Amino acid sequence: MSISLVSNSYLDENSAKIRAKPVPWEGYQRAGLITSEELALIKKVDRQSKAKIESLLVSDGQTYALLYLRLLKKLQRIDTQSFILVLIADALTDHEERIPWFTDAAQSDPELPYGALLRILDSQDDFVQLKATQTLTVLLSSEKAPLQPQQLSPFLNTLSLFVVNTSTYKRDIAVQCLEATLSRPECRKAVWTNASLVGGLVDILRQTSTPQMSYQVGFCLWLLSFEQEVAEQIQKRFDVIPLLVDVAQGAAKEKVIRVIVATFRNLVSKAPQANLPAMLVAHLLPFAKNLSSRKWTDEDIVEDIQFLRDELSARFESLTTYDEYRSELLSGHLSWTPVHESDLFWKENATKLNDKDYELLKILIRLLSDSSDPTVLAVASHDIGQYVKHYERGKKILTDLGGKTRVMELMSHANSDVRYQALISVQRLVSHPWAAV
Repeated sequence: MSISLVSNSYLDENSAKIRAKPVPWEGYQRAGLITSEELALIKKVDRQSKAKIESLLVSDGQTYALLYLRLLKKLQRIDTQSFILVLIADALTDHEERIPWFTDAAQSDPELPYGALLRILDSQDDFVQLKATQTLTVLLSSEKAPLQPQQLSPFLNTLSLFVVNTSTYKRDIAVQCLEATLSRPECRKAVWTNASLVGGLVDILRQTSTPQMSYQVGFCLWLLSFEQEVAEQIQKRFDVIPLLVDVAQGAAKEKVIRVIVATFRNLVSKAPQANLPAMLVAHLLPFAKNLSSRKWTDEDIVEDIQFLRDELSARFESLTTYDEYRSELLSGHLSWTPVHESDLFWKENATKLNDKDYELLKILIRLLSDSSDPTVLAVASHDIGQYVKHYERGKKILTDLGGKTRVMELMSHANSDVRYQALISVQRLVSHPWAAV
């Protein structure tokens, strides 16, 4: 991997300034922090022309790689660390074949290269943090052996702080680093266990307005979706399907649509039961039909769209009205679709909410507590009322499950529709049928 694949104007501009700054190498030697041999070597590249440094690397590159890492390991000053990191990046720029110079340093010192680089991820200096992250990305993504947790965890924890940072260049670099490393299965598994990192990526997608960042985050999600566990759980944990549909519908760039459609294909292929219901509720089928009528420059997207359209069509055609309701409920995105207000539907299906240890009823109650969307709260309150209207014993079940208390709380909600639906449901919950008098 080329180091230029993780690039940013902030890094470029600061690197240029740092190359010109003097470093007190002689002072370090007098203090016993570096040897006379190390001093002689580093002085040959200190503030020298690119051509001169390049000639030294061509003749003695392995020696200089080891020198840079050893100096980084033992010198603490931020300006010195910055300078060494720039030297490392310059050595690697446009020279992927030099990466083993650094990764093989472990043969001379087991703490290298990663110990020195991971330690300075805790630096209070932005440039040192980001430049170390850039270098680590190149080395980790190029390792021949599987990456170990002690290498990945501090690296990914740093990225998780970057993706939620208000700094655009930190978010930008974090996403680029993930793009480069998520091709490795062990990295995908480690990222998936870092909820704040995945959540940060999803939040960037919710907030971003640039096609490039939408594509880059979409690319990260696509890579993650190759993991079975991710495909099974990402919708449930992060509600990504409606978000991805929205992004694709608003995208002007083909590459954004392409990577999202490819992600959907993975989700359907690996975990259809977990993802198809949410896709239907998010109206992916009509969107897929619309996409299939367009002209595309990439043949892969044509095949992926066809696959999605066929799978969603087959699922849609086999759905009963109850299946539609269940899909909507499982997605968490309730809206005033006709099924909610159909008395016939509730008469035939109210007791089905009791199936599998009240699975769907518990989801309704959870939505009343967890959702902040007034439409979801109003529809869920309405459905609770319909359930007890058509299933008298449901009143005690709802009370035991905590649903009655939550519906009563919603009678004082700020939204008038939520208040109204909650009031109707509470009236049904506390009413007594004539047969019981």
